[in-house]
Amino acid sequence: MVLTDIGGDPDDQQSLIRLMLYSNEFEIEGLIASAAGIPGELKEDAVRPELIREIVEAYGKVRDNLLLHAGGYPPASRLLDRIKSGNLKRGMANIGEGKDTDASRWIIEAVDAGRDGPLNVTIWGGSTELAQALWRVRRERNALAQKVFISRLRVYAINHQDDTGPWIVENFPDLFYILARQAEGRDKREAAYRGMYLGGDESLTSRKWLDTHVRRDHGPLGALYPDRTWTDPNPHAALKEGDTPSWFYFLPTGMNDPEHPEWGGWGGRFQKSDGRLYRDAQDTVGRERHARATVWRWRPAFQADFQARMDWCVKPPTDANHPPALRVLGNASRDVIEFTGSPGGDIPLDTTGSSDPDGHRLTYRWYVYREAGTYGGEVAIDRPTAARTTLRVPPDAGGKTIHVICQATDDGVPPLTAYRRIVVRVVDR
Repeated sequence: MVLTDIGGDPDDQQSLIRLMLYSNEFEIEGLIASAAGIPGELKEDAVRPELIREIVEAYGKVRDNLLLHAGGYPPASRLLDRIKSGNLKRGMANIGEGKDTDASRWIIEAVDAGRDGPLNVTIWGGSTELAQALWRVRRERNALAQKVFISRLRVYAINHQDDTGPWIVENFPDLFYILARQAEGRDKREAAYRGMYLGGDESLTSRKWLDTHVRRDHGPLGALYPDRTWTDPNPHAALKEGDTPSWFYFLPTGMNDPEHPEWGGWGGRFQKSDGRLYRDAQDTVGRERHARATVWRWRPAFQADFQARMDWCVKPPTDANHPPALRVLGNASRDVIEFTGSPGGDIPLDTTGSSDPDGHRLTYRWYVYREAGTYGGEVAIDRPTAARTTLRVPPDAGGKTIHVICQATDDGVPPLTAYRRIVVRVVDR
């Protein structure tokens, strides 16, 4: 369920266009137009569902070609039916009796339907519609029913963009809530989600990159991609997509598990705060330790994947690249693999059975994601670029966890990467 303040900063359109390319990976329950723009940004209050419809209709024009490359892309008509409008105004002054909207009612309906587990709610702008839905449920349902409702929600919010966010966190401490936001007293540009466009190789966010791989000769969906937004201190003022990490977090890449914000992935990594609230964590990449690094460290891979899926909009399968089919320890799913090890023992790591659908050569990389585990020391992997290798469990790692990431990258254009995560739980002697 997407809540977007589309109609202000054009990066919401950017994020939604990319999401359409991955709509085969989710059951999109709703595309909600909430009050447009950040408070005070626009001259008058508005919601802009027509901007969502324009993008979904453009997706519909390329859907047939996307289906040549991967299954599961929903009909545009289904997505159009799930576009809902929220309140013209945002904030707690607009929560309460008589403030229900099509959007807030739709959130309740989707949660109650309970299809395929919890409802993942991504908040790109204000959280007024979610707050109204929660207010309504708390007003009309008993304590047990409220608890069940809350348990069926997972929320990833891009910042607190009005006072409904703090109200939700304070009043519903059992709600799974990721708040991607800088630490108190720090510059707003330090937030993890800004790693989408700040830090790392920023040439991958340039107008030149967008024109080449997205906006030109890639069909009507790519042609809608805005090429100008506010990215300071990134000098390109082009690709921002500050909201994309919210749904990246739930994207099944083979590396992440939405139940574990502390494990990290394309949408960032988070640490537990109060109750079930999670806040930005930090990763060390090279010489830099920063919350933004939890996102930008993956930018070469997620931009290559974006580039390939834009190609899928217009090219036949023989002319485009597709990600490797990675099999680790005989497991071909994208589920996290859990393995039990002993202090001082060896863990076999094996990619036998992996392949590439386009016949490209695969290269492998094994590494320990130190911040994701609870063992903080050095961990040796014998041959970190071999298809088959061994992890040596340190003798002092008893009772700790070690997170191993396997990357398989093909030599196609662009090179695409598949991931698997192995969580080694070391027994405590």
